[in-house]
Amino acid sequence: MSLRVAIQMDPVEAIDPDRDSTFVLALEAAKRGYALFHYLPSNLTLEGSRVTARARSLSVERALPPGLGPAEVLDLSSMDVVLMRQDPPFDMGYISATHVLEHIQPGTLVVNDPASVRDAPEKLFAAQFDGLIPPTIVTSDREAMLAFRAEYHDVVVKPLYRNGGSGVFHIGPDDENFNALIELLTGQTREPIIVQRYLPRVRHGDKRIILVDGEPAGAILRIPPKGEARSNLHVGGTAAKAELDHRDHDICAAIGPTLREQGLVFAGIDVIGGFLTEVNVTSPTGLQEVNGFDSVCLEARIWDAIEAKLLTREAV
Repeated sequence: MSLRVAIQMDPVEAIDPDRDSTFVLALEAAKRGYALFHYLPSNLTLEGSRVTARARSLSVERALPPGLGPAEVLDLSSMDVVLMRQDPPFDMGYISATHVLEHIQPGTLVVNDPASVRDAPEKLFAAQFDGLIPPTIVTSDREAMLAFRAEYHDVVVKPLYRNGGSGVFHIGPDDENFNALIELLTGQTREPIIVQRYLPRVRHGDKRIILVDGEPAGAILRIPPKGEARSNLHVGGTAAKAELDHRDHDICAAIGPTLREQGLVFAGIDVIGGFLTEVNVTSPTGLQEVNGFDSVCLEARIWDAIEAKLLTREAV
C-alpha cells in the first residue's frame, strides 16, 4: 500500500535509534514506501472541525540520524494514518490532543484510537480485568490507604498518571515513611494515588508483553538492578529474553478482545508474578528489545495490522 503517515511524537533529535520503538515503526514504514511526516503535539491546530499540524517530512535510515524537511502546514485529514506516539505524562495536554485528533476520524486512521487512549489510563485500565491484578486501591482517602497497608503490610505506592517508574515507592512492613509519603503525594496533586500489594517476584523481573491488535506478539523480562524495586529500563533495569507461560496467555486472552474492539493496535502490558499491573497504550515500548532476543520484526506486524484495518474500511 502507498500511504501518507504523520507521526505525532516528541522531538526526533532526542530519540535513541537503537532502542526507540517509534523509530523502527518509522523505519518499517519507509521500507514500505510510505510518505512520512513528523510533528510535535504542540504543533496541532483545531480550527472549526479542521485539524492541521505544522509538520516536516521525515526520512529515516538505520545508520543515519532522522532527516527533517522544511516546515509546512499539513491538513491531517489528508493523511491515511496518524501515529499518536508522544510519551506521557498523561496530563491535560495529552488528553487535549486526543480530543483534537478525534476530529479527523474516521477518514484518517489514528493509532492508537485517541478516544480509547483517553479512556484507558494505563494504571486504571488494568483494574477492569477482575482477578488479573494484585490487590490494589486507587484513592485519595488516607484512612483507606492505612487500612490497605494494615491488611497487606508490604505495599507499593505510585502516582496515577506518571510513567517510567517515576514516583514509585516500595514501602516494607517496617518502613516508617508511609504516612509522610501519603502526605507528600496527596499534597502535590488532587489526583488519587495507587497503593498495591508488593509482589516480591519483581526482583526476578517484570515481564513486558507486546500485543498487536489484541494478540500477544513477544515479550521481554525487565530485571531491576540490585537495591531497586523498579525494573524500567531507563532507570537501570536490564532486558532479558522471556517466554510466555500459560498464565501470560490467559491474561492476553482476557484483555485482547477489549484492546481489539477499542482500536488499541499496539499495546504493552506488564506482568509480575502472574499478575497484570499495567496496560500501556499511550506510547508502548519494547519493540527493538523483543526483536533482538526473538529475531522477529514486530514493527512489520504492527503495520500489517494497520494495513488490514485500512483495507477493511475500504471494503465497507
